Amino acid sequence: MNPQEIVERTLSAATGLAGCAVIVSETSEAVLRWANSTMTTNGHTTSSRVTVVAVVDLPDGVAAGTVSLGEAVTDPPVLADLVAAAERSARDAGPSKDASPLPEAGEADPGWAEPGAATSIAVYSDLATGLAEVLAGPLRHFGFASHSLTTTWLGTSTGVRHRWVQPTGSVELNVKDAASSAWTGTATTDFTDVDVVALAAEAEARLAWGARKVTLDPGRYETVMPPSAVADMLVYASWSMEGRAAQEGRSAFSGKVGERLTDLPLTLYSDPAEPGCEYEPVVIAGGGTSVFDNGAPTRRVDWVREGAMHELQYTRAEAAEFGTTFTPAGDNLVLTGGSAASTQDLVARTGRGLLLTCLWYIREVDPATLLLTGLTRDGVYLVEDGEVVAEVDHNFRFNYSPLDMLRRTTEVGATAPALPREWKDWFTRSRMPAMRIPDFRMSSVSLGK
Repeated sequence: MNPQEIVERTLSAATGLAGCAVIVSETSEAVLRWANSTMTTNGHTTSSRVTVVAVVDLPDGVAAGTVSLGEAVTDPPVLADLVAAAERSARDAGPSKDASPLPEAGEADPGWAEPGAATSIAVYSDLATGLAEVLAGPLRHFGFASHSLTTTWLGTSTGVRHRWVQPTGSVELNVKDAASSAWTGTATTDFTDVDVVALAAEAEARLAWGARKVTLDPGRYETVMPPSAVADMLVYASWSMEGRAAQEGRSAFSGKVGERLTDLPLTLYSDPAEPGCEYEPVVIAGGGTSVFDNGAPTRRVDWVREGAMHELQYTRAEAAEFGTTFTPAGDNLVLTGGSAASTQDLVARTGRGLLLTCLWYIREVDPATLLLTGLTRDGVYLVEDGEVVAEVDHNFRFNYSPLDMLRRTTEVGATAPALPREWKDWFTRSRMPAMRIPDFRMSSVSLGK
């Protein structure tokens, strides 16, 4: 059965329910891996998933249940079994706080009947040419490249029929010697914009800074954070912008909408139409957000506008409850409002401080302040009089809030594509500037590389 047939057959089996949403996804992925300057693996995989959301009327409210099957469906009776399982899940769960009528159908999707999109190893044709040059060099290179195309079909009992193809791609490179490791990486939709030779040259330049080593004590340092590190901090912040938690006083964002965070004209937003970072123009929710919003249109959301907190996430039911606007979560994140300065420009204007490469193992310490802890990784460098003069011979554990980053930053550079190191497996679509933080807190020394 093709995806469209799966959707229609499943909805036909769900006619006795108060409502139903069916999500079918097909993912085509190609990967490359190299280690010790030698190609080790490459391959292509495909996968599929069917998710059924059953909406059930109960005596004391409306319930929703969700079940998924992570394999291709060839036997129609399986679909009726999924509907029955989703209905049982809904009845077992009881009334939902976020219950809301499923959105009505909008304009017909002209691409609904099209098949799934597919990638292949051929997507790396240009990358492979540059990579051959990189691997022929004298240094030890390691890396991983991934490209996927996920096609999703959403059908609901209210007539929504929507198809979306989401490209996701990234490449990460490590270069190592006996004492140091340096990392670079970038996100992409199709690898036509990836210059792997330039990425490797950047990593090799960082590795060269490690020829001199210094030991530094924990403390507060003026710190230049490149776009990757900024992305990791702000992606976590965006995941925490839940309106209900703020309304109930359980969040660092409680009472913050309208509050000025910085005098700099910074705007942090998500936009499904952002060029090169596009995501679904309608909500497709199998879990993690309200399944009752399946098919509702997404939109640009300014989380921070011109330096002030502006919006938080609300489902349609929460928006009605709290008298605010439906605000769907975003699948990209962009920070604008800085200068045209690069990371190197910020370094050149630093008297004494640190330049980070990237962050790792980020966890929340205090939700009331959004205090995060984590580790530096693959290079922390000492800056003196505008130049990198040495590599710190250890990593640091840090403690800092992304809200304090926005409040206290003294300089913000040019917005550029940024690959979050910590969150890459869940979030690749970000554009961030480098930032200078005057007092980034390194709380302790970490001896791991």
